[in-house]
Amino acid sequence: MPSTLTARDAQEPRIPADSLNAICPYWTMFPLDFPLAELADASPGQWVLDPFCGRGTTLYAARKLGLSAVGIDSNPVAAAIAQAKLISPSPAQIEVLASELLNAETDPDIPKGRFWELAYSEPVLRDLCRLREGLIGRTDSASAGLRAILLGALHGPLNKGEATYFSNQMPRTYSTKPKGAIKFWEDRAMSPPSVDTLSVIRRHAQRRYAAVPKRTDGEVWSGDAIEVVRSLRRRFTWIVTSPPYPGMVTYRPDGWLREWLLGGPSAPNYDRTDQLGAFTGEQFVKRLAAVWTAIADRCHPAARLTIRFGALPSYSSGSPSVLLLDSLERSERWGVLSCRDAGSPPGTGARQADQLQAAGTHVREVDVTAALLDTSDV
Repeated sequence: MPSTLTARDAQEPRIPADSLNAICPYWTMFPLDFPLAELADASPGQWVLDPFCGRGTTLYAARKLGLSAVGIDSNPVAAAIAQAKLISPSPAQIEVLASELLNAETDPDIPKGRFWELAYSEPVLRDLCRLREGLIGRTDSASAGLRAILLGALHGPLNKGEATYFSNQMPRTYSTKPKGAIKFWEDRAMSPPSVDTLSVIRRHAQRRYAAVPKRTDGEVWSGDAIEVVRSLRRRFTWIVTSPPYPGMVTYRPDGWLREWLLGGPSAPNYDRTDQLGAFTGEQFVKRLAAVWTAIADRCHPAARLTIRFGALPSYSSGSPSVLLLDSLERSERWGVLSCRDAGSPPGTGARQADQLQAAGTHVREVDVTAALLDTSDV
């Protein structure tokens, strides 16, 4: 018998499956199917680790499978997005919190300049500044959910229907630099849209949190992978990750606007200090090997490590797979079980190598799986 569309169905759009996983675009991501496949043989009670968790796709996959997980990322924007994948605030809780912060009698610090005048309407910018300051230091689930929603809606393309983003015309994934954005908007006489801030938040909250997988234990840390892993006391059976590819050093400047929302400066940050992708050749291998060694110390004997790895089209300092295999060998803790061709990045921007370069021949990515070596007799 054909299904009947009710009036309620017609008024309320269906929420796509795994909508929470898409709460905010981020440069580096792999398809959800990848960690789901790698964790398919995991058993209840086993813990998952992603030391370069990005936007938290591995953590979301673990949650879908009923597994507990820990994510680590040095970028605070990535950590904030990943944290949103582990929580279960209700849409109503998020809306109530947003309303309270928007109606608070505060005098927020509002950035000045042509970029800010053209990027957001005056009421929206004031709302964003209130929300920004009100969320700093808050760690409850409603705050974490609202924070990720704001990061996802902070900038993006204009559309003809209800507003999805707060900004004037911008990319969804990265923050345009002020000089280029101003020229783009002024050349086209574009003004920032009039947006009802709370309505945008309400729609995103409903879309992302109305139906989510059952919550599991987990946590996200923002910091250096080696230092954080060494501080952990639990042990892991599954590690599924994708380290920054060699040459990827634009996380900070390309995420400057989202970093501002988290309390950062109101201008791009071009600092490359301690970014793994800024290191080359020998330095890159040594630092990556140190990560694998630190992880091995926190693993069960039967642990499995799966890594997706590649390079930008502009990278010319050797084979990425050779670098990765060299780093595992130098760690002296992992034995490679397989090195599989993961193919070339698709044009959809779903893989790291497709993110920061628009031209050039893509480097084929690899999936490497390794097992913890028995070093008891060493």
